[in-house]
Amino acid sequence: MRNEKQVLDTVLDFARSDARVRAVWMNGSRVNPNVSQDIFCDYDIVFAVTDPRDFLVDQSWIARFGELIIMQQNDWSEGDATGYIFLMLFSDGIRIDLSFDPVDYLDALLDDSLTVVLLDKDKRIGPLPPPADTGYHTQKPSREEFDDVTNEFWWCATNVAKGIWRDEFCYAKYMYQVIVKGCVIKLLTWYIGLQHDWAVNSGLYGKWFKAYLPPALWAAFERTYAGVDYDALWEALFEAGALVREVGLALADALGYDYPIEDDERVSAYLRKVRELPKDAETF
Repeated sequence: MRNEKQVLDTVLDFARSDARVRAVWMNGSRVNPNVSQDIFCDYDIVFAVTDPRDFLVDQSWIARFGELIIMQQNDWSEGDATGYIFLMLFSDGIRIDLSFDPVDYLDALLDDSLTVVLLDKDKRIGPLPPPADTGYHTQKPSREEFDDVTNEFWWCATNVAKGIWRDEFCYAKYMYQVIVKGCVIKLLTWYIGLQHDWAVNSGLYGKWFKAYLPPALWAAFERTYAGVDYDALWEALFEAGALVREVGLALADALGYDYPIEDDERVSAYLRKVRELPKDAETF
């Protein structure tokens, strides 16, 4: 596997040799002082170029970076500006996420607190502050955001119950794992933000929750992960409800909001009733 110097040398050799590339910078986990580096840390590289579409039309340049295992190509557009992103995983395990963005859009592109400039051919980039993840800190939710997430949790919990009773395995699992658990993760993200005065980044999809949650809450969160049978899914759903209740009440108290305790109690009773409902029931 190439080391960081070898990868960046390859990136900069390419950039210096191509007149269309006017500036290069790196952002993401590689420049985040709060992230421990390991072999899976991506290289998030941005090339500011005169014509981004050139690199989409002719992709022969990819070979200079190594032998691909797989690639995903995405675009972004904002107003008249369009950029092209190549997510590339190479055979030595190195992953480079390389963006080709319009140099005329330079100021907007640099609006990322995790940025280190590697090359500036035209001296257009002024001094930047040291990289920090301040731009990724959890923001305090508004009352409406808090209400929406707690309502979504308790509403969609009833969909999980309905799916289990109907033996609609895929529907029930999707509702739980994607929708309901998404609400749990959002509330825990806010809870961690609250505990750190809204100056913390707990990671995408909760990937750093284990480092930030108290052990008891982490253990409770682990119990919200369901197995493949319906009994396990029921248990996980009730564990999720208990966790939402604990965290939601704490957030509501600290933020001066109202936790929907009546919805919680009514839906929890409904879930218990559905769990005991015979499969041939004709009335509720």
